[in-house]
Amino acid sequence: MELKLKNPICFFDLETTGIDVAKDRIVEIAILKVYPNGNKESKTWLVNPEMPIPPHVTEIHGITDDKVANEPTFKELSKDIYAMIKDSDLAGYNSDRFDIPLLAEELLRVDIDFDMKNKVSVDVQTIFHKMEKRTLSAAFKFYCGKELEGAHGAEADANATYEVLKSQLDRYDELENDMKKLSEFTTRKKMADFAGFIIYNKEDEEVFSFGKHKGKKVETVLEEEPGYFGWILNANFPLYTKKVLTAIKLRKLNTKF
Repeated sequence: MELKLKNPICFFDLETTGIDVAKDRIVEIAILKVYPNGNKESKTWLVNPEMPIPPHVTEIHGITDDKVANEPTFKELSKDIYAMIKDSDLAGYNSDRFDIPLLAEELLRVDIDFDMKNKVSVDVQTIFHKMEKRTLSAAFKFYCGKELEGAHGAEADANATYEVLKSQLDRYDELENDMKKLSEFTTRKKMADFAGFIIYNKEDEEVFSFGKHKGKKVETVLEEEPGYFGWILNANFPLYTKKVLTAIKLRKLNTKF
């Protein structure tokens, strides 16, 4: 089943130096862009992360320091990457919890103001886990009947994710071929930031999801404990989380006048 698209959608996958969204960097990014008319374009970039790649991470994706030493940095590639995704919805495998938050961090570091306000995201892993509970390689074999060659290579994983989503739509009649509906289906909880440190409660109010103020309204905490805002800004939280927190603080200040 081909996808019914109102907007282009970019299936993408990252290989990185690790799994810490705030600290780690991209070493490879592959994007498969699918247009509403069915046309596709694909690009893959190796990226110099400007930091060492730990040996245990190299064992997973096979990318060494030497392999990326002469490749462009993310800053040098950022305009091309952003140009490819800025008009598109996004899809990936575990993308809501990892790939999108980390990509947002990289873009914000180079002063590209990325957000998802007018986009939706579809996490193919969530569909798979809700339906079958397996890994990407198992998903590819289960849904597409093929072995995934080159697993943990960004290009292979991005293309496999695209094929898996199409097969999921063929298999499950209850899944609607609509990116907004699929985004709603794959959203575990409604988050204000990509990393999930600030989420929405049942009243659609921003609340903290961690620490001593877990479950408390962000506006209330910032009013009762102003120093908490400064602590988060100076601590090792993702840049996008800090951006969202700052926007909430400014919104609260503006309502007073």
